[in-house]
Amino acid sequence: MGVNLALKGRMDELGLNQDELAFKLNDALWDITGRPGDISARTVRNLLNGSSRRPIGRTCVALERVFGCPVEDLGFSAPRSMQHPPEDPVRRRDFLASTTGSAAGAAPLIRQRRGVGMSDVQRATAGMNALIEADDRQGGHTKLAAAALEGRSEVLDLQQRNASQRVRNALYALAAEFTTIAAWAYIDLRELDEAQKHLHEATTFAGLSQDPPTEMRVWMNQTMLAYQRKNGPEQLAAAQAAQASLAARRDPFFRSMGRVRVALAYATLGDAKAAERSLGSAQETFRRAADEERPRWTAFYGTAELNHLAAIVMNRNGQYADGEAMAHRALARIPVEFRRNRALATCQLAHAQLQQGEPEQATQTAANVFAIMDGARLPGRMRTLVGDFHRDLFRLAPSTSYARDWADRMRDEWSRA
Repeated sequence: MGVNLALKGRMDELGLNQDELAFKLNDALWDITGRPGDISARTVRNLLNGSSRRPIGRTCVALERVFGCPVEDLGFSAPRSMQHPPEDPVRRRDFLASTTGSAAGAAPLIRQRRGVGMSDVQRATAGMNALIEADDRQGGHTKLAAAALEGRSEVLDLQQRNASQRVRNALYALAAEFTTIAAWAYIDLRELDEAQKHLHEATTFAGLSQDPPTEMRVWMNQTMLAYQRKNGPEQLAAAQAAQASLAARRDPFFRSMGRVRVALAYATLGDAKAAERSLGSAQETFRRAADEERPRWTAFYGTAELNHLAAIVMNRNGQYADGEAMAHRALARIPVEFRRNRALATCQLAHAQLQQGEPEQATQTAANVFAIMDGARLPGRMRTLVGDFHRDLFRLAPSTSYARDWADRMRDEWSRA
């Protein structure tokens, strides 16, 4: 007698403990027989520890219903009445009828749906991470949004199958993540109504997931959308919600992330002192964050990105020399694969230089945006920043040769879109 490793492995894959498996077995018997089952956690314990290697027929039927495979694959010997050639469906139906009292539809139920486990979650997570990496390189685009929404549909389909509560929560978190990727892509494209629609959906999925980092991510995107809509009070409210979230209360890393968004919101509202206080708090809090594993979407946030966001705060506050210094620090450390973020930090550097009366240097800096993106279409949000630079350049130095050269370069790049 020993541990039934086959059953234990299947339970681990589905994320089931003994009580949860007992509940699912009884639920399966209710589906098949129309009567409540009486399988207890003790029964499951006996199945796991090897003291019960030949379960009774009703238990076997329930096991097959939950795991979607023959009991032999779960490490058991079936009762003799269940030991039949696999090609003899008539005898199989006859046995089920005598065992459960409900022959009609019972056999298909056993075969039709495989349970969903953590391996399915891991495969879906790998697909989600690939989309995040594509966003890091290129920024938001319609194909990325479409792929994210397709991924969301697939994980919601998985929700229709047997799963433990742990797996269900993970699937809802994935649904929220995929929907947030789509929303973020639409923010980057500046298709703000589409972004708003998907963020509302992501909020629902994040709440169902009961996953604090996922809820935090949705609030982060709400702050960005409010800024793009030029709604400063809503931007501040969303940032404060992120700052007060459970993820932020538990982890200085997320707390820093929330506080820097509050700093950005105060800068948008023109409250420079409050923005500086929140920025300083975000920087100090980040230094206390432990280096540990977190969701893939958080990989963008580190010292380099914090410096980039500090440059935005400084520029909005009119502190352009400090903004330039922070942009240089950011660009020195943003990883090469984060092309979109490098290009955005370069926009901030060019803006700070231009506002300090260095239009020629600023123009050279701004041209680097096109080189960084390497021929890829600029996301709408980045195009807006470049367009703002273009207007400021021709307001400050309209007749210069470098301004004319810039205009020619910009027309060439825009024509590729």
